Amino acid sequence: METESEPYVRLATLRQLHRVMADMNTARSLADTLQTVADGVVNGLGYELAAVNLVRPDGDLVVAAFAGNAAADALMTGRVGSRTSWERRLTMGEAWGDLRFIPYTEGWVLDDDDVPQWLTDGPEPRFDDEWHPRDRLFAPMYATGGAGGELLGVLSVDRPRNGRRPGAWGREALQMYAFHAAIAISNARLRANMQRALVRLEREQQALRASEESFRQAFEYAPSGMAIAEMGGDQHGRILRTNDALCRLLGRPASALRRYSFSDLVHPEDIGTLLRTSAEGGRAELRFARRDGTYVWVSLRNSVVADTADGPRFLLTHVEDIEERKRRELQLAHRASHDSLTGLPNSAELRTRLSARLCSRPQHVAPGPVAALDAAYGGSATRVDMAYEAGYDTGYDADGHGFDFGQGADPVGGAFGAYDHHVHTVAPSGMDDGTKGLAVLFCDLDGFKSINDRFGHHTGDAVLIEVARRLTSGVRDGDTVARLGGDEFVVLADGLGLADAQDLAVRLRNAIIPPIRVDGRAVRVGASFGIGWAQCGMSTDDVLKSADERMYDEKRSRPKQHRRAG
Repeated sequence: METESEPYVRLATLRQLHRVMADMNTARSLADTLQTVADGVVNGLGYELAAVNLVRPDGDLVVAAFAGNAAADALMTGRVGSRTSWERRLTMGEAWGDLRFIPYTEGWVLDDDDVPQWLTDGPEPRFDDEWHPRDRLFAPMYATGGAGGELLGVLSVDRPRNGRRPGAWGREALQMYAFHAAIAISNARLRANMQRALVRLEREQQALRASEESFRQAFEYAPSGMAIAEMGGDQHGRILRTNDALCRLLGRPASALRRYSFSDLVHPEDIGTLLRTSAEGGRAELRFARRDGTYVWVSLRNSVVADTADGPRFLLTHVEDIEERKRRELQLAHRASHDSLTGLPNSAELRTRLSARLCSRPQHVAPGPVAALDAAYGGSATRVDMAYEAGYDTGYDADGHGFDFGQGADPVGGAFGAYDHHVHTVAPSGMDDGTKGLAVLFCDLDGFKSINDRFGHHTGDAVLIEVARRLTSGVRDGDTVARLGGDEFVVLADGLGLADAQDLAVRLRNAIIPPIRVDGRAVRVGASFGIGWAQCGMSTDDVLKSADERMYDEKRSRPKQHRRAG
């Protein structure tokens, strides 16, 4: 009967083992899998106690699941044993295939280690294979299913129900169970990691969607213009996307703007500024074209952004309307450089424009001894020789290498090749030899003081405004009419000869003489003109003083009755 029942018992055990293994692989979480592994040892392999010791990330092993005894479960679950103590147990144990058995006779050496254990006592065994309460049996679980793989954990079993140490069949069954338990735990870990990764991915995607939505709203509803443009390549600067504010600012729909690049919209004078800003990032102030052909001043700020870590880069451009600020700046600059009453350039602006045409070196330098000696021997004096003898900086160093003169002035009346950027201002000679120069006409009104005294400053101001208008109407585009102060005006007219300047003075005087109506009253002023000439080597004060002196000479030369206002 014993031999007939043994196959039946083993078949029943195998069926039970098959069910618990199926339960292991259908557990929904890692925790459920671990508990199913522990329960399977008790329910399928015939042990009263089972613990699953799982390797933690730091290498130590924690009791992750327990089955068979509620008191032992409460005492041991969650407790940790060091990796060193576990390795000592697995090394000193008696090898039963992959299993490790430590008999009670040797287990006393483990009593002081830190591995959690449930200890009971009992009598000495009555026969050789009887299980003692202090016997220890461990089934290591490896990631690859064999002893050569990574250790996942250890199954610790105790108290076989038949009271005997497992034989060959029981050992193989436990070893096989540990193999499948390792696979189930690995799969459960993989699923858990995948679930965590999916959750993390979903959170990241939600955060990305939220970030994209925030960016979209910030981009679309920004009060100032925003645009995204391509960066690099043949399409550098091509507009990909714009917001409503930019469309309103430029008077163009988004679909039309996508056909342009920023270089198509910028003012021609600002194209260099745009290219530098696009290449280097940063900010710039420039003008963009509106649909109606006008230009608007904007502050443009570029930021380089990448689609992904290694993906294409784009320019995120912020465009702010600064037209009003620019208008105020221009107004302030105009006020600083122009007369508040007549709107003409003031004395400071006049001196700036005049100074821009003058350098400190005269046009002609007489040949010195070196040049004369050179000519006597059949040579010709160089321009550097002449400049050196005249006491000017030649622009050459000790080795004879040339350098720029700063303003570009050639002290001897010509150009030193590529080093000269200044065109000397010269004055016509008294013989009217056809030389054209920069004429400076100093104008002083005759009889203006009596108008102020008789009719008040309101009338005087109106006269000055009308005189300024008449002077401006009588000169060419590009000439300068400035109010020096009081009733004094100055006209700068370039490219005139002696006769041209005299004719201009006569025309302007004749333009001023006709009556000026103010508040229903006609008043008249005369004008005296002095013609001076600007030339390099003179200061602005010298030029103006020369013209002023000639104006007084001209005023004194005319009869007093011709200088009175009517």
